[in-house]
Amino acid sequence: MASNGTMRGLAAAKRSANGLNRRAIGVFDSGIGGLTVLKALSAALPGEDFIYLGDTARAPYGTKSNEVISRYSRENTEFLLAKGIKLLVVACNTASAVALQEIADQTTIPVVGVLEPGARAATKASRTGRIGVIGTEATIASGAYTRLIRRLRPRAEIYTRACPLLVPLAEEGWTDNEVAQLTVRHYLGSLKASGIDTLLLGCTHYPLLREVIAGALGPEIKLVDSAAATAAAVRELLGGHRLLAKAGAGSRSFFVTEAPERFVKVGRRFFGPEVESSVRIER
Repeated sequence: MASNGTMRGLAAAKRSANGLNRRAIGVFDSGIGGLTVLKALSAALPGEDFIYLGDTARAPYGTKSNEVISRYSRENTEFLLAKGIKLLVVACNTASAVALQEIADQTTIPVVGVLEPGARAATKASRTGRIGVIGTEATIASGAYTRLIRRLRPRAEIYTRACPLLVPLAEEGWTDNEVAQLTVRHYLGSLKASGIDTLLLGCTHYPLLREVIAGALGPEIKLVDSAAATAAAVRELLGGHRLLAKAGAGSRSFFVTEAPERFVKVGRRFFGPEVESSVRIER
């Protein structure tokens, strides 16, 4: 269900589609993990221009208070709005869980988060309705995924677990060694024992650990991440309101709030060699 702010944004977009369709799509994340969402968006929408902002100076968001997360999210949104974007993707599960509604209510362009597309994909994938969700401490504590899944599938049994150590493992590239395997087994043992048939990866870093997670859970448990589902939702939204870019190759611009060299180095693990450079902005 679209928020009131997003509905206003869609109405405004529809009135001026001819001009807006040439504008870029803005994407922000607390740091680097949102590049997994950008990768899916780029594959689904190859003709679109994207402007990505990683708030690397203040990452991670998952251990911060809701008030701080909301403030950071508003500031990220303001930066991207100043670039003249036509749509905003909040590619951070934590920011989507805590601040999405506030952002949507305060903007006049469509705003898409990663939670609802991910929840929809998980409820569709599950045969039994026994669904596990892993994420940062703030995402899990918010209960946002639980509420969304229950709204979509009221009889679902939902099992959640915060897995904060998976983020630094993904960023260090420790995605298939003994440390990663032991950490994943520690976090997911109780979820596997609960009898889930689907696990929602509720953090943008976790797809990099997909193989070790799958190995710990076994082939009978389906893994779902929100990146592909979010990209499909954005494509549908843009197409329905005549905001898709013309055919052609789109561009990618990367901005960070700290350590642009590290962003490029680590970002290539998430997105690929297309992350050639990034621009540091002042806060």
